[in-house]
Amino acid sequence: MANTYNVTEFIFLGLSHSQEVQRVCFVIFLLLYMAIVLGNFLIVLTVMSSRSLGSPMYFFLSYMSFVEICYSSTTVPKLLSDLLAERKTISWWGCMTQLFFMHFFGGTEKSLLMVMAYDRYVVICKPLNYITIMNQQVCMVLVGMA
Repeated sequence: MANTYNVTEFIFLGLSHSQEVQRVCFVIFLLLYMAIVLGNFLIVLTVMSSRSLGSPMYFFLSYMSFVEICYSSTTVPKLLSDLLAERKTISWWGCMTQLFFMHFFGGTEKSLLMVMAYDRYVVICKPLNYITIMNQQVCMVLVGMA
């Protein structure tokens, strides 16, 4: 007979057992999360609404900001809710879902950084061919592959 264990949830021990410290942490993390989401949303909105920011660099930057919003939204809402909750747990499936999306958006972010590095390489090393190499279709394909 083999021992089997069924893990259904994980218990968060938290940053502190003091309710006052947890409330302070909640406010700090909430403000940081709001700044991240608002800042990145403003970048996306500015790039999409301004014609003068139509270069591939800003196109990639807006997608990077969108991915950053998604990346930070995978764990922070659960963290914020658990800072105020009496019972601080996460289900096994919830934990695996968070891990999947953290790796997915983290990998996407790294891929976008590589695409942005390639864009800068083309600008610096092949400035006369930049417009023909980095056209709108190529940018869309590079973002799609990221």
